[in-house]
Amino acid sequence: MRVLIANRGEIAVRIARTCRRLGVPTVAIFTDTDADAPHVRACDEAGRVSSYLDIDEVVQQARRFGCSAVHPGYGFLSERAPFAAALEAAGLKLVGPSAAVMEQMGRKDAAREIAVAAGVPVVPTGDDAPFPVLVKAAAGGGGKGMRVVRSADEMDEAVAAARREALSAFGDDTMLVEKYVERGRHIEVQVLADAHGNVVHLFERDCSTQRRHQKVLEEAPAPTITAEVRELVTSSAVALAAHVGYENAGTVEFLLDSDTGEAYFLEMNTRLQVEHPVTEAVVLVDGESLDLVELQLRVAAGEPLPFGQSDVTVSGHAIEARVYAEDSFGGFLPQAGTASIVRWPSGPGVRVDHALESGQVVSTSYDPMLGKVIAHGPDRESARDALVAALEETAVLGLTTNTGFLRTLVESEAFRDASIDTAWLDRVDIGTDVPAPRADVPRAMAAWVSAMITAFDAGHPFQADGFRLGGPPAPTLVELDRDVSVDRHAGTVDGVPFVVLSAADHVVDAVVDGQRERAVVNVQPDVVDVSYRGQRFVLTPPDRLADAVAAGDGVLVAPMPGTVLDVRVAEGQQVAEGDVLGMMEAMKMELTLKAPFAGTVTAVGAAAGQQVALGARLFVVEPEEAP
Repeated sequence: MRVLIANRGEIAVRIARTCRRLGVPTVAIFTDTDADAPHVRACDEAGRVSSYLDIDEVVQQARRFGCSAVHPGYGFLSERAPFAAALEAAGLKLVGPSAAVMEQMGRKDAAREIAVAAGVPVVPTGDDAPFPVLVKAAAGGGGKGMRVVRSADEMDEAVAAARREALSAFGDDTMLVEKYVERGRHIEVQVLADAHGNVVHLFERDCSTQRRHQKVLEEAPAPTITAEVRELVTSSAVALAAHVGYENAGTVEFLLDSDTGEAYFLEMNTRLQVEHPVTEAVVLVDGESLDLVELQLRVAAGEPLPFGQSDVTVSGHAIEARVYAEDSFGGFLPQAGTASIVRWPSGPGVRVDHALESGQVVSTSYDPMLGKVIAHGPDRESARDALVAALEETAVLGLTTNTGFLRTLVESEAFRDASIDTAWLDRVDIGTDVPAPRADVPRAMAAWVSAMITAFDAGHPFQADGFRLGGPPAPTLVELDRDVSVDRHAGTVDGVPFVVLSAADHVVDAVVDGQRERAVVNVQPDVVDVSYRGQRFVLTPPDRLADAVAAGDGVLVAPMPGTVLDVRVAEGQQVAEGDVLGMMEAMKMELTLKAPFAGTVTAVGAAAGQQVALGARLFVVEPEEAP
């Protein structure tokens, strides 16, 4: 068997890792943007495509390299029946279900009808669903193409936005409308089925910690469900897979209504899931852990499952955190840039699946997920503690990620008590309920490193290194986001006791005001970058920002690099406060730009379809003159 991996990023690297262990040759595909990406180097051979979504090109590369099978990973083409059909027509095996089954189960509307036929409880839809309702794409997954609608007045705008997003992500803008459960838990069951009629479940995962239907934290087993609900969802998942003649790995998703205790079938993902590592961490067969990708490959090769349901057990608890290129404490806006320093955690019970390394460019062309940090322990609390420590070790400098947010979230009482429901992150105040790490410690670390660099730099005799004749060095004034005094003789930074324990390879361990602290510090001429408790701090003197775009109250700039989707106003047009001026998109996230006050549009700096940089001036609104 030779396998083409029709994907990129961490999942392509993860699939290649298993293939290499099994001695299976792999072929990567790449676009011009990804020519030297980690997933390309993880494979034995590679072929260029103009787009990861181009079915003809992917099939052509598989045939060119003599592949017998194609693993789609997740996202991109993984749930597109036309892709599965094209592979079948070319005599290639998809590591997944058949095109016919994918067409049925990969679509939420068709899967719902099959679930009803299989006797699986489903969410009320259409006319049976009172407001609020959830409008969602019938094709695809990953939280794309979804909108919550609370009144009839909101429906048209929500459907239009969901259709745009679904068409962009899945090539299909068919919508489904169903009951929206305000406080529910997202439970999913991992199933495996072979071509010999065998179907097993690998128990359940809880993916309730979400934001706008995009999963943030996942864990196994589910911490809050009863034995009765576990039996219901696992048996329903197996029944559904058997009813449709499913083959390979799949995930059946359920919504547990916290108010009623009822569990509803949501959809089936006809592929490997992002969160599959937590299942691999806790599920044992005859005392041994599983590799789901290996099992996928064996099933695709026609082998029967090597175990039955009675052989499957669960040991311990595992939690996964998704690391995204986004500013969680700044409105969750997507981020892009060059990762100057990347440090991933390691140690007992810690696993990292990633495709990000130092010096790598992160663009807005693809999904913002950079990697996943997984922790496993004998119980949930030990796994949670291990994940907090692992996220604290994780450092990405050069661009902002959500790692600091993840660490704070995992450490929170709400997650500790498993009280977070699917809408919790959309209700709470980010920055207050999930507070950002303070800048005091990273600023002190950066100031100390900057002062040491100054002291040991023999550039000129008059530099501000604190040297003086006949006495200890004077305090050094370091210019960061504000001036900081470093007194090496007294052992203080801004008057706070500061004792360095070690400093090497950008990592500083110190005791700050009696507390042991650690940070990754990168001092460059134009910027000082610090990672502390997973959070990135850019401590740049204000005068170095002089060339940045200055945005006044009526100037709307691009808050992220991306593509302008829509421009709804023209120069000279009168607008009211809150009127939509335009929309932009980056990393599959839409952002609406609205008038900050009533006035006149005096400048329009972009057109629909245009690529814009972070900080680009898009609209200028002059306020109405006071009467």
